[in-house]
Amino acid sequence: MACLHDHSCEDHNCAADWSLYNHVDTPKVVALNESVPGSVKSVFKPWEQRLDTSGGFLESNDGDPELLIFIPFTSDVKIKSISVVGGADGTSPSRMRAFINREGIDFSDAQNMQPVQEWELAENLQGTLEYQTRYSRFQGVANLTLHFSDNFGGDTTKIYYIGLRGEATQNKRDVVATIVYEVMPNPSDHKTKSETGGGFSHVE
Repeated sequence: MACLHDHSCEDHNCAADWSLYNHVDTPKVVALNESVPGSVKSVFKPWEQRLDTSGGFLESNDGDPELLIFIPFTSDVKIKSISVVGGADGTSPSRMRAFINREGIDFSDAQNMQPVQEWELAENLQGTLEYQTRYSRFQGVANLTLHFSDNFGGDTTKIYYIGLRGEATQNKRDVVATIVYEVMPNPSDHKTKSETGGGFSHVE
């Protein structure tokens, strides 16, 4: 697993030190197209439990691999990387798109909006892969929406674990929103740019 800082990971519990697990507002996490209502909450757990399937897993409805997951945080966070442990036999997600500070996104929105970042995923059955964010874009995150649009050919998409690494800030969400609003040069852009997580343009 890639280390994000300047020390030997053998001497530190990096996964725990940088995990945002304790900052996920798990009771408020929701998913669209999950086959078992509420099962999405089971994929947020400590890194050392990432391969423990006894608590359940998230699975899409049969014949429809798409999943959309809304993840609110208890405080604003900075996200450095994302790890996803999917299922075997083609059921792992193959693509992930991220949106920040947007609420109420549905599949139509997710397909038509420009994500802050997107990744082509590999099958990561052991949880050893991490996907680095464009860190400057993942600051002051009050909520994160992840869109998994496809998998590796399975009838359903299965996710056993989602790990988020970074750090929490002490900033209040309304303070961050005010700062973002005040630095916008054009008043007519306020609504559009704040709704798109700061007006970042899509970069291939």
